[in-house]
Amino acid sequence: MIPHDKLFIPGPVEVSTKTMAAFSRPMIGHRGEDFKNLYRSIHPNLQKLFATRQSVFLSTSSAWGVMEASIRNVADRGVLCCMCGAFSDKWFNVAKRCGKNAEPLQVDWGKHINPKDVDAKLATGKFDTVTLIHSETSTGVMNPLPEICCTLAKYPDVVLVVDTVSSFSGIRIEMDALGIDVMLTGAQKALALPPGFSLFSVSEKAFARAEKVPNRGYYFDFLEFKQQQADWMTQSTPSIGHIFALQSKLEEIFEEGVQTRFDRHAKTNALVHDWVRRTGFDFFAEEGFRAKTLTCVRNNRGIDVAKLVRDLRERHHLVIDGGYGKIKGQTFRLSNMGDETEETVSHLLTCLDDCLG
Repeated sequence: MIPHDKLFIPGPVEVSTKTMAAFSRPMIGHRGEDFKNLYRSIHPNLQKLFATRQSVFLSTSSAWGVMEASIRNVADRGVLCCMCGAFSDKWFNVAKRCGKNAEPLQVDWGKHINPKDVDAKLATGKFDTVTLIHSETSTGVMNPLPEICCTLAKYPDVVLVVDTVSSFSGIRIEMDALGIDVMLTGAQKALALPPGFSLFSVSEKAFARAEKVPNRGYYFDFLEFKQQQADWMTQSTPSIGHIFALQSKLEEIFEEGVQTRFDRHAKTNALVHDWVRRTGFDFFAEEGFRAKTLTCVRNNRGIDVAKLVRDLRERHHLVIDGGYGKIKGQTFRLSNMGDETEETVSHLLTCLDDCLG
């Protein structure tokens, strides 16, 4: 048998045997009472995790489906795309492909989005929608979400769409208190579920905007999601296995305690940061704006990153990421999200030490 290679990449992350067992439960029909009861049972805990009184929707797609959907549903006059890495840069491209009038607020990779720059752009009156990635997975930057939300509060007609794909359930994000209009996340990162599923919630303001926007399509029409969810249904056949796995994961999260979970991510993240400093590496993301669920390590030592990745896998059956996009090889990324503990992350770091010699 080939030994199992454990994932410490920033998504998909390692999925526990317990979660996979839940994923493999016997199938049920998606238009019957069993499904309605399943959706109804998980919804209150989803609302708690989103910190919202709004409905939380289930999408059988990667988060990119909902990222594109947010553009198609709420962007009308102009979209301001906050860009600080590969995924936020791509969101701008998606907006253009959807035929929207989109403009970039671009900063160098590794830097954060400055709320003052957002303010200056919105003051022009050109935009009715802002896209923001909270935790930019490609660079390890965590943008100052509360401060940016305070800026958006000055512009009540602007819809704020926030991607929390690599931060959700690893750090506290209060959708309603922050005034987020569309908050979305994926299954395969801190939630530690198999990839191919996403969750999102929509404010009444965003729904009102969607009602006025034509050509929303069907599969990702927010109003269709809302109508179906009122009867605890989805607008199309969902991945029921994912919902079983989500039910199991939610039970785990609330058994552990949400704050305890956040604290665990903070502790494991600190272990990685201590390792970076001890080994003479540097951080790609600027100080004060670093993600809590992953670390993007700058290869200032000039090592052969591809060799490190290969040696770690061959010697210890652990998998890390050798850098994303244009910073591949110049960086490598270490994940501490999902089910990882101080013990498992410490093991990863010990194995990295062994491979670095």
